[in-house]
Amino acid sequence: MIKIVVGTNRKNSVSRQIAQQMQSILLEKGAESEILELEQLPADFIETALYENSGKNEAYNAFHDKMVEGKKYIFIVPEYNGSFPGILKTFIDGMTYPNTFRNKKAAIVGISSGVGGGGIALSHLTDIFHYLGMHVLALKPKLAKIEQNMSDNLLTNKLYLELLHTQADMLLEF
Repeated sequence: MIKIVVGTNRKNSVSRQIAQQMQSILLEKGAESEILELEQLPADFIETALYENSGKNEAYNAFHDKMVEGKKYIFIVPEYNGSFPGILKTFIDGMTYPNTFRNKKAAIVGISSGVGGGGIALSHLTDIFHYLGMHVLALKPKLAKIEQNMSDNLLTNKLYLELLHTQADMLLEF
């Protein structure tokens, strides 16, 4: 089962909408997936689940266990301040090092309100995943000006949809 990670804890995020659309694309292709939303992380996990408190927060442990059991992931990554959200980095920091991600496979999708599509954020995240031993799919769609390319919580840009379908096919073969 592919784990789709919504890379922000912002409520009602565009990232979540893209994750749901990607889940539909995977379902069309016969692949099962599960969406993991960082907004559902325990609010105090930074203090109660990391470092010397590793394993002590049951709600965080449930997220951790789902990540550990995964073999393939899709990360929907919004651009925040020229990179990816700090909540995503903190979430990754709480995973068991290095075995949560070592020799596993990921696809990443960047989204932004601006013209870059989160390209720098994807570069930063790719560097981290490579450090952790994860294999990252080369195709990394960068969905720029996202709000202008959506209607009724769905992507309307045909190129963006084609890129997501191609990425899903590649991840399934990866």
